[in-house]
Amino acid sequence: MNTGLPLPTPRRLLARVRDVMAASGTAQEHLDQTVSIIAADMVAEVCSVYVRRAGDVLELFATEGLNKSAVHNTRLRVGEGLIGEIAASARPFALSDAQKHPSFAYRPETGEEIYHSLMGVPVIRGGRVIGVLSVQNRSRRNYSEEEVESLQTVAMVLAELVSGGELISREEQIPADGIALLPLRIEGTRLNAGLGIGEAVLHRPRVIIERFVAEDPTVENERLRQALSEMHGALDDMLRVAGFQTGKGDHIDVLETYRMFAEDAGWFARIKEAINTGLTAEAAVQKVHNSIRTRMGKISDPYLRERIEDFEDLAERLLQHLVGSENSSDQIFFPEDAILIARTMGPAQLLDYDRTHIRGLILEEGSPTSHVAIVARALDIPVVGNVRGILDKIEQGEQVIVDGDNGQVFVRPGDDVRQAFLVNFQSREIQKAAYASLRDLPAVSKDGIRIQLELNAGLLVDLQQLEEAGADGIGLYRTEIPFMVRSDFPGVEEQRSLYAKILDQAGNKPVAFRTLDVGGDKVLPYWDDAKEENPAMGWRAIRISLDRPFILRQQLRALIQAAAGRNLKVMFPMVTELGEFTAARKILNLELERESGRGGTLPLQIHCGAMLEVPALLFQLSGLLKEVDFLSVGSNDLFQFLFAADRGNPDLWERYDLISPLVFSILKPIVDNCREAGVPLCLCGEMAGDPLGAMALIGLGFREISLAPHAVGPVKAMIRSLDVASLETYLATLGQTDLHNVRENIRSYAQDHGVNL
Repeated sequence: MNTGLPLPTPRRLLARVRDVMAASGTAQEHLDQTVSIIAADMVAEVCSVYVRRAGDVLELFATEGLNKSAVHNTRLRVGEGLIGEIAASARPFALSDAQKHPSFAYRPETGEEIYHSLMGVPVIRGGRVIGVLSVQNRSRRNYSEEEVESLQTVAMVLAELVSGGELISREEQIPADGIALLPLRIEGTRLNAGLGIGEAVLHRPRVIIERFVAEDPTVENERLRQALSEMHGALDDMLRVAGFQTGKGDHIDVLETYRMFAEDAGWFARIKEAINTGLTAEAAVQKVHNSIRTRMGKISDPYLRERIEDFEDLAERLLQHLVGSENSSDQIFFPEDAILIARTMGPAQLLDYDRTHIRGLILEEGSPTSHVAIVARALDIPVVGNVRGILDKIEQGEQVIVDGDNGQVFVRPGDDVRQAFLVNFQSREIQKAAYASLRDLPAVSKDGIRIQLELNAGLLVDLQQLEEAGADGIGLYRTEIPFMVRSDFPGVEEQRSLYAKILDQAGNKPVAFRTLDVGGDKVLPYWDDAKEENPAMGWRAIRISLDRPFILRQQLRALIQAAAGRNLKVMFPMVTELGEFTAARKILNLELERESGRGGTLPLQIHCGAMLEVPALLFQLSGLLKEVDFLSVGSNDLFQFLFAADRGNPDLWERYDLISPLVFSILKPIVDNCREAGVPLCLCGEMAGDPLGAMALIGLGFREISLAPHAVGPVKAMIRSLDVASLETYLATLGQTDLHNVRENIRSYAQDHGVNL
């Protein structure tokens, strides 16, 4: 039932808590007084504070209403009981009948059996739950959202008291697997390949908030407005001087979107709401920042997580403008060889550092498609992500090795490990120089077979790699990436301008534009995507384009206009049946007629192709080859669907090997059919970027592959040492076996025949 009790006034409650904190006395005395104030103000019979101690134990530190003898004696593990559940989930609970909840755990020493309703919120500092604040009532009380919000606001102030080091030592607040003196190897995920050795530079929130409770909300709102204005100006300056303002350095697709996030009206409105509850502007920014992190921290979708990372970056910047440089704990020293370590990081934060000294980046979170990974990749910085708890296991200035190739981090490496990596590093530098010497040489085998090596790209910055890698063109330009890093749908003119720049930078080299491939794990931030049980096989790619033809028409219109007087290659993704391709091509023809009718200049030549990513299309291949100008095999999706194995699931990454007779039996007929029909064939996917995988593809008959820029050198070196005819004969014998994979067989062949892997 609803008690009809008056709602607490958050500003009044904050003011009373502030007065307690400012008074003389110990931290324990302040905590005891605070729980009494909260209980009275929220009309609750009980208010309690539990503090997280070493070993993930929550200890009752102060209470109003429970038995005083339970203080420092009642303990719950994280995840045990309702208090433990709040700590484990990092989210609030509001229960009218707590004792009926399956997680309820009765502690007789507390005397809480007479209390039915419970509201609890996590006490969070630096993204980590350090305690729980709760209130209880005898009656079955329905706590309102406003009451939960008030308790969360007070918990934010309590976080400063709990973390201050007086209640429990700062050393005890470090997780049990924290800093040690022994060498440590930690597994992560490869976000960008490479090897880096250097000193740890901890990228932590650098702002110290000293004032939480506001005197006048009007003054705080004006401070917020002024700080936002200053931050916008500073971001504009950064974009101008970062070296990416020209077409040759276009991280702008990422950085301009970051600038747009800074103007997000919803974010700004939530901060203003927090100010109006009685917080200072800086405390309001921190509260919204904590709320976003807590609510969305467990989201797995990479593109949603990217937005969270950008907002966290902006929150820190805005705090700096609010509190001033005197309260900013900036880096005192940046070493010659630095390994940046962060929980997460926005793209602009990486550019804040002197990137000529960054040898590696380690993230507690992150994905290969996160904005900071995209920028780091363009700067050739090795990145390892998903390194859980790294900030709690390392001190500033300690030696660190980043092994981006294998997704590993070595903290405080011993002399033997360090020496081994130094040798490896020197060997890599020599190898890189050797690959660079091949840049202007063609990818021609020992027996004269020419292989087209093209790049997979998705940003203008990738076009720089055409010349640097010595590639023959762009075999896959992912047009969806610019859509994803914008805050709204780009119009025809915006798209036309982008595509024209791509063609300008490519010069005479071909570019295959893949039309919009969104849906599944590729979420547009400005679209309300429907929840699907199997999004990878759901409403995505060409299905969206055909269901919403205005999107495809606008994109094709922009491509046609951008390619005026030049060659244009367009391919449609995730074609499942021939009818989908013919419908899409019909829309292309409509746009060509439209452009011709308005007197526009048409492309010199148009080549229209399809992506072969769905196994069903294999059974319509003969009909498809009569309609397409070229075909591109998307090996990542094709074999994900073939093996029913989510390629985003690390538990399945090595379960099925693409270098196997089964895969060969799928790919070889595609090659043969395309050759017979005279249809050019390319393969885009991770398989092509591995020299061993590329070798197998060439042995199957592929003469055009598209790969990541960093893979061009190693693959070209392999090709120039290979006799293709001999390899084709050898692979034909392997195709008759039923082995799980033939990876080691081909590797042995390469060693025996002097193939450079």
